[in-house]
Parts: sequence; structure tokens; C-alpha cells
Amino acid sequence: MQQASERVLVLVNKAASRASRAWPLIKAVLEEHEVSFEGEETGEPGGMERRVRAALREGCRTVAVVGGDGTLSEAARGFFESPAELKDGEFPSRIETGAALAILPAGTGDDFARGLKGSRASLEECLERLVKHCRALRGEGHGAAAETLKEAQPEREGAAQQQDSEQQKDWEQPTTRLVDTLYASTDGGAHRFVCLNAATLGIGAEVAARVAAQKGAVRRLSGEARFALAAAGALLAWRNREVRVRIDDEHLLECATNLVAVTNGAYAGGGMRFAPSARPDDGRLEVVTGCRISRAGIVRELARIHRGGHLANAKVILKTGTRVRIEMAEPSERLPVEADGDLRGHTPAEFQLMPRSLRLVW
Repeated sequence: MQQASERVLVLVNKAASRASRAWPLIKAVLEEHEVSFEGEETGEPGGMERRVRAALREGCRTVAVVGGDGTLSEAARGFFESPAELKDGEFPSRIETGAALAILPAGTGDDFARGLKGSRASLEECLERLVKHCRALRGEGHGAAAETLKEAQPEREGAAQQQDSEQQKDWEQPTTRLVDTLYASTDGGAHRFVCLNAATLGIGAEVAARVAAQKGAVRRLSGEARFALAAAGALLAWRNREVRVRIDDEHLLECATNLVAVTNGAYAGGGMRFAPSARPDDGRLEVVTGCRISRAGIVRELARIHRGGHLANAKVILKTGTRVRIEMAEPSERLPVEADGDLRGHTPAEFQLMPRSLRLVW
């Protein structure tokens, strides 16, 4: 009898047209390679998070997600106990440390996978990784999978190289890696959640809302084009407001802004390199704040942000840490917050890094 730990749960965001179109290809590849899997389509809010949590408790050890960053983030939340009952200062615990999340990118931006690779990751190469992982679980191809993973990793030096060595000891399979996640709260702690890649406040959240509202032919455009159209509309409503950004209770930045990004990965917003040096396994989050930039100024920076050139502007401030709190100087005002493409509330908002807390098939 097939053990639950050897079956892959494949979850498809049926609300995403690209995910639905990708599903037949995924099934064909898994069947061709004799991968035991269970496929489900889900679209109700919170449904994927609940399904992942239940599957892990039933013994499933590999969950594959077909969709974009929002879908991936919701599935990642299912790897942790619900934070609803947590007290201040407590972190959600992992349900099963050996379980792994596989990315099958089929979304608008797919920014987290892009950050892992350094360029847009294709569905085909991610499917290949999943097949190799499943073969490793069956006791096949360990050496080949390990060599493939070694070749895929960029060379690192010093402390980063030592971290990689320590991380290797924790891997139960050579086809997985551990990454950091973010534990966040919005509306002064009223809403708590885990996110994976990046959160933006102000215009970034407004752009995400416009992308989500797009319909018809616009949804068939590339992710970059859809985000560009949404950004053009959001810029018309640009207005700076006084914001306080405190990092690790040490660095306090107060300035007029409408753009703050808290990143775990390098890319957000459909390929924009908000934080080019960010890595999802370095134990740090990066905070990018555009201080006192006018509407015209942000338009100029949009042309440079895809390659990370915006950091040359003295008004763009980059800080790193493990915890950040963002609040308005005027309590009656609020900035919207999005995380991994989904609107999650408003300021005051807080983000804390949870190092090496999620295992990925990669």
C-alpha cells in the first residue's frame, strides 16, 4: 500500500486561469514518471491553508502548489499552526519539520521563485525538481539529485558558506533547502499571518489591489505588463505621508513616504528588484523606504527598479534587520499593506523573521 508520506498533494488555484491551464501538463508529467499524487483544485479564501495543514497532520510530506505568489504564500501558512491564538512575542510552530513545499509557478509575478533562481523560473524546471525529489523519497537517484542541487547553488564565502554547510546537515533529502519566512501583523495586531516573499505598504499595496481587480484581456498579458498598467493607475493617487519605520528597536526612520517594502526575497511586484541583495535563507529581512520622493521621481525610479538601480538614489534607504515596525506619525492616517500579492490590512504593521522555518523542494 502506498504510504501517505510518499504521495504528493498537488493543490491548484482554480481561480487562476494560468494555473488551470498548467494542470493537465503537470498531471501528464507526474504520471509519466510514476509519481504518486493527489490533485485538488481550491479557490475559497483560506481553503488551501486549511487543506495543507490537514494533509500534513495526516502524514503527507510533500505539498506542491500550482499558482502565483499569493497561492504559494497561503500554502506556506498551512505548514504552521494557526497564529490566531498566539500571544504577543510567540511564533507559530511548524507542524512537521520534515515536510516540504514544492513550487509549480503559474501566476502573474512568481517573484519568490524568481528570487531563488535569479531569473524567471519555468514550470518545466520546477516540475523536474519535484520529480527528482519524489524519486529521492523512493530511494532513487540520491546522488544525481544531490549533484544537481550542488550545481544549482551559487558559490558563497565566509559566514554564508558556513551557513550552507550547517543547513546541509539538516536536510533530510538533498532535493530540499530551508528558507526563512516572515511572521507579520497588521492593524495593530488584529490580523496575524505568515508570509514568504515580500510585503509592500502604500503604493505597492495599491498596485496589488489593482492587479487583483483586472479582468478580461488584461489578465492574458504578461505579469510585468499587468503590474505596469496597475502602477500607472496607482500613481495618479500618489500622496506622501509621514511614516515611522523602526528596525530591531535600534534604527528609527521617520519621513514622508508612500512606499515601504519589507523583503525576504529579491523580487516583488512582477519582477521589480526592490532588494537585489536579499536572500531568503540569510537570516535577515531588508527594508526599503522611498523618502520624500515625488510622483515624478517615482516614475523615474520605475524605469530602474527592475535592475535594482533605484538604490543609487539617496532618497531610497535600505536597512536590514530581523524585526520591523511601521506606523503612521498621524494616528488617524493609514497605509494599506499587501503581502505576496494579497491585501492583508493596514498600518500599524510589524514583521519578524522566522529563520530556516520552511523546507522547499529546490
